[in-house]
Amino acid sequence: MFTARPMPYQVEFVLLSFEGPDPYSQAGGLGVRIANIAQCLASQGYQTHLIFIGSPDLPGHEVQCDGRLQYHRWCQWISRYHPLGVYDGEEGKLFDFTRSVPPYIVDQIAAPAIAQGRCLVVLAEEWQTAESLIRLSDQLYAAGLRANSILLWNANNTKGFDRIDWKRLDFVCTLTTVSRYMKYIMRDFGLDPVVIPNGIPSDLLQPIPQAEASRVHERLAGEDGLLMFKVARYDPDKCWITAVEAAVCLKQNGAKVRFLCRGGIEAHASQVLNHARELGLVVKEVSDHPESWVDALEAIQAAGAADIYNLCFSMSPSMLRIFYTAADFVLANSKHEPFGLVGLEAMAAGGVAITGCTGETYSMDGTGAIALDSESVSELVHVIEFLINHPQRSQAIRQAGPKVAARYTWNNIIEILLEKISLAGEHQRIHPFLPPGISPTDLIWPADLRGIAQFPMELVLPAWPVAPEITPLKTSISTTAG
Repeated sequence: MFTARPMPYQVEFVLLSFEGPDPYSQAGGLGVRIANIAQCLASQGYQTHLIFIGSPDLPGHEVQCDGRLQYHRWCQWISRYHPLGVYDGEEGKLFDFTRSVPPYIVDQIAAPAIAQGRCLVVLAEEWQTAESLIRLSDQLYAAGLRANSILLWNANNTKGFDRIDWKRLDFVCTLTTVSRYMKYIMRDFGLDPVVIPNGIPSDLLQPIPQAEASRVHERLAGEDGLLMFKVARYDPDKCWITAVEAAVCLKQNGAKVRFLCRGGIEAHASQVLNHARELGLVVKEVSDHPESWVDALEAIQAAGAADIYNLCFSMSPSMLRIFYTAADFVLANSKHEPFGLVGLEAMAAGGVAITGCTGETYSMDGTGAIALDSESVSELVHVIEFLINHPQRSQAIRQAGPKVAARYTWNNIIEILLEKISLAGEHQRIHPFLPPGISPTDLIWPADLRGIAQFPMELVLPAWPVAPEITPLKTSISTTAG
């Protein structure tokens, strides 16, 4: 199969996502992921548009990277009435996004790009964008632009799967996901997505000054205390209850526990924190707007002594990295984790990450992180106490973590992404990236040309991508172009 890498002059990217780079737009790993993809593509010379539910207080249109990256903040007029974040007022935003984004892309992005000889590549994230992508395919087809467009839709998790029209979505685009764990889950739906792993920016591998990390640990837990940190949505899948009960056991076993919890606005938060109080832990909520790790540290200290600090403020990547390193353990334990970006970021910072055993393939060999085999409290407590009693093992994990994480930098992942885009073009019978001298007709049997050029008149939906059984690839072709 031909897998020529698309070059910047051949492509214009559009990324669709509810979450995005603004603090308002981030509720989990998706906002970080899509922002990093956009930045990395633009830094490699690709014209890139990111359409997301942006902060109502920032410009609706923003240009970065010498014009190569454009932010399109959507639904701002709705977000002004819903200040709590991207998923506050979600249904209204979903309706507006689905209705207005496809025609905007067709008229303002696709038509000019294709007229200038570039192929449109759309990468859509999560269930909220599924119907938008279906409508976009229809509208591109109606405008005569679908033959120059490659559409992909990515699943980061299974949320909202019940709201997706899978038959139509699978028809109009190439499905992708972030891990083989997710691929096998989606096979239960009769789907066979392509795997494109998650990644991290290479600057997350920069070492953290040990003095800064030590200062955080000493001020919060002292020299002998146990500082734990967990960053995740308040969702039962993230095993918050397990983490809280482990903190109770560790305290009962004599440890001075300081547990920093950075969750979201989900309803499960009250269940987690009330359960902690019922078990005798002192819980303090920290509400502030820190602009640096020093501000965050002072805000936590100002809340007073506690076992658990619920951090009710946004934390920038640079802020998180200090706390990942300062913590004795970063609890990235989950019973269902499609990929596990927090664990990977903690490893990059030199933290000791304890993950689950589902989509976190980077932690399975135990070199740069510890992977749990269950969601049981006893296993988590055992692992933590073992590492406390064997500090040389904990130090070895800290040293190996950044080396393992380096395999997952976005510069490496983007190469995989570009290869899979070419593969998606093959599946959708679009060949804009062929090497010189290769014609698209070289890839099909001559007898099938008429079937490609003249679609059945009774077909109502856009005839892209053409089903494989209509235009089979020549089995005799085995050349791979890099």
